[in-house]
Amino acid sequence: MPGGQARAIVFATGNHTELGRIAALSQRTRREASPLERQVKRVAWLIAGVATGMGVVFLVLGVAVGLPVTDSLTFAIGLLVANVPEGLLPTITLALAVGVRALARRGALVKRLSAVETLGSTSVICTDKTGTLTRNSMRLRALWTVDHGSEPGPWAEELARAGALCTTVTREADGELHGDPTEAALVAGAADHGAPVDLRRRDAGRRALFRFDPRLRLMSVVQDGEAKGSMRIVVKGAPEAVLDRLLPGTAADSARAAAEDLARGGMRVLAVAVRDVPSGAELPSRRQDVESGLALLGLLGLYDPPRSEVAEAVRRCHEAGIRVHVVTGDNGATAAAVAREVGIGVPRLHVVAASEALGDDELDRLLVEGDDEIVFARSSPETKLKVADTLREHGRIVAMTGDGVNDAPALHRAHIGVAMGLSGTDVAREAATMVLTDDDFATIVTAVEAGRRVYDNVRKFIVYIFAHATPEIVPFLVFALSAGAIPLPLTVLQILAIDLGTETLPALALGRERSEPGIMQRPPRPRHQGVISRDMLIRSWGYLGLTSAILVMAGYFYVLWRAGWQPGDPTGTGSPMHHAYVTATTATFAGIVTCQVGTAFAARTDHAALRDIGVFTNPLLLAGIAFELAFTAALVYAPPLQHLFGTAALPLDVVLLVATFPVLVWGTDELRRARRRRQRTSAFPGS
Repeated sequence: MPGGQARAIVFATGNHTELGRIAALSQRTRREASPLERQVKRVAWLIAGVATGMGVVFLVLGVAVGLPVTDSLTFAIGLLVANVPEGLLPTITLALAVGVRALARRGALVKRLSAVETLGSTSVICTDKTGTLTRNSMRLRALWTVDHGSEPGPWAEELARAGALCTTVTREADGELHGDPTEAALVAGAADHGAPVDLRRRDAGRRALFRFDPRLRLMSVVQDGEAKGSMRIVVKGAPEAVLDRLLPGTAADSARAAAEDLARGGMRVLAVAVRDVPSGAELPSRRQDVESGLALLGLLGLYDPPRSEVAEAVRRCHEAGIRVHVVTGDNGATAAAVAREVGIGVPRLHVVAASEALGDDELDRLLVEGDDEIVFARSSPETKLKVADTLREHGRIVAMTGDGVNDAPALHRAHIGVAMGLSGTDVAREAATMVLTDDDFATIVTAVEAGRRVYDNVRKFIVYIFAHATPEIVPFLVFALSAGAIPLPLTVLQILAIDLGTETLPALALGRERSEPGIMQRPPRPRHQGVISRDMLIRSWGYLGLTSAILVMAGYFYVLWRAGWQPGDPTGTGSPMHHAYVTATTATFAGIVTCQVGTAFAARTDHAALRDIGVFTNPLLLAGIAFELAFTAALVYAPPLQHLFGTAALPLDVVLLVATFPVLVWGTDELRRARRRRQRTSAFPGS
């Protein structure tokens, strides 16, 4: 963690111990690989170990049934080569990198590849309100004064002017206001209500400034008064904070009721109070003395409309089984009104005043035991940190948004810290895992979908490569179990040509597959769910693999029997059946390649029909298939490669036979998926 950032977090939190924990978490997180990558590495080592064990077992078995040692060794090597998934880890890296690039184009900059996969597991999103759910374009909409209510008049102009004086925004050379959006809205609103404030004269007449304190929830300035030598203290902030500092006997109760009415309309409400300091009087030096004994001028209501796309994004979150909580410094009624407007907490929203002490038991009850979505109002940075900790401790995968220096601890603690690129501080962006260049909540949902797509694509790749193990192993099993009466249908070099040549590009292209329909209608997957499931193995080995093996062996025996071969006939070099045997092994090789084509199209979806995603929607896959067919043709028909790989030119009838394999392999799996969809519809008629 950079030193400047560390000092900023210490300043913000006032807790050196907390800094140490954050720094340790940061370093650990940066070193950790993706859980998906760790799972796949374990799977790859397991497969390699099993393949080695199987090779040894069948080496011994081959010798036991009377095969020569050289043939048994060839069989063992072929079995090992056929089972090791060489492209597994590169495909995962590519899928994650593609996910990062796609998110960057959509406005989400992800710092670590592993975060893309974590996004797909997100089960809870804790979001700010202003600028994330809303447009961050506030407008002064309502003014309320103690004696005149919402009635316009010079009293309303005085209120608007006082609110604009208690700001720190500046005006750029192009006339644009620069600074906090709330304060910019106050300055613009004062001008709209006939009380413009010259910012240079404001600064020239300022005698003291006490900046906004998130714990006190107010700020104050001391300006020159109208009489020579006099001063006026102007305080603005949360109504409950300002009203507690009024002189006794003022209309605090009516102001509270008015503030609640404005907040229920979705407005951010600020109270403005003043105290005049006569000429010659000494200004108190302590902030608490300055901000006391005040007279209320009135209330300002600012409205920040929700982003138009947020309601749809929230709906998609709910369909995906993701809960959305709002953690904001705003008033509870204001935040609740905005939350309901975008669909958060429908039909029931729980509003919690986070300014009150929230114990661990209370947080457990709210976040874990209940199903309600929650608005944590008047939240502090410590509230965000406690919410993130509670959710993590109970196994939830948390995405947390933030923009301020004080949000850095919570952004570190969450699984996915999301900083605002437009309104966020440098410290928040450094602490986060993902930065939103548009500050838009909908971009988070897009990132979650991308994470799910990456995980699905890795599983598609695994289905694809596992399906080819069966047709590559079966020829060796037939050879071994027949004690050599059936000649070896596939050579080791041909297997290498398949695994390292024809298989690689289509497998990598599956990592670029678009999202399958219904991907955001599934509940979040458990964080530590295995990347390989029993259903995947049944599909790979039992459906796709077994179908491919049957077709491949049918092509092999078709070529041999057509030439008059009988089991046990010699096929070695110089024998009458040698050319037929070489042609048959070539048919096996070409058959596996064409079955790969059918498997690639079948693996593109797990549940949906191929027509739902489109046959031509993955141009990289089409290019990969074109390459593997061209590569296969070169090995089959180019004389130099024929000599190297032991192949022979295939006659037309054999070419037409193996050309049907892709449709048969894909069609078998398409029927299986159609049956599963009908079963699902029968079990869940409304799905």
